[in-house]
Amino acid sequence: MEIVIVPDAAAGGELIATAIAELLTGKPDALVGVATGSTPLPIYQALAAKVRAGALDVSRARICQLDEYVGLPKGHPESYRSVVLREVLEPLGISESAFLGPDGSASDIAAAATAYDHSLAEAGGVDLQLLGIGTDGHIGFNEPCSSLASRTRIKTLTEQTRVDNARFFDSLDEVPHHVITQGIGTILEARHLVLLATGEAKAEAVAQAVEGPLSAFVPASALQLHPHATVVVDEAAATRLKLTDYFRATYAAKPAWQSL
Repeated sequence: MEIVIVPDAAAGGELIATAIAELLTGKPDALVGVATGSTPLPIYQALAAKVRAGALDVSRARICQLDEYVGLPKGHPESYRSVVLREVLEPLGISESAFLGPDGSASDIAAAATAYDHSLAEAGGVDLQLLGIGTDGHIGFNEPCSSLASRTRIKTLTEQTRVDNARFFDSLDEVPHHVITQGIGTILEARHLVLLATGEAKAEAVAQAVEGPLSAFVPASALQLHPHATVVVDEAAATRLKLTDYFRATYAAKPAWQSL
């Protein structure tokens, strides 16, 4: 993995947005996988600024979803489809017709998950997938002990994950218990994986994923298997890493790096 330590969340967002912009310049119809939550917001804000400035053309870009709650009605403001429309597509001016996502309100959730998995392959695969990391090391909603070969499927959320996500709802009782998530095996098929982690609360999970052993108990450690995985962390999220000096020197010495 490439480990990049940045001063703060805004710097991480700008760096990753630059990488996405370079991808779209070379491949205008690239399929970019997005993540939800507060961590990736600086990325989307930086991308929107580039679009407004006329520095980035996203007219042919395609966007796909990492995961979705099960059971929320269509149009619910906290469904991840609604969140992606609100935080990514609308600010960038990308049509909803360019968006791929699973149907969390389908009558047959297992079939909807499989159909979404197939749709990603039929679209030519994901060019760049954005990821966050949970405090327990999960990526997407692949909780600890998920199979490292798993495909898109329904998963039951741990109580800790529901507590972490309760801030987006009026109460913990409103947080769904199940989700459709891209499996770890599905995620690993993306051509470039970019994980952004910010804040001291993520420091231990980052250290285990980056410097710990490959383990289903820390799903994010599966990024160690990927040929092009980049982990961008701010100073707070890097506090538990043992090789920070090495990571800083490696990034600084790489010639002509303008992005990831």
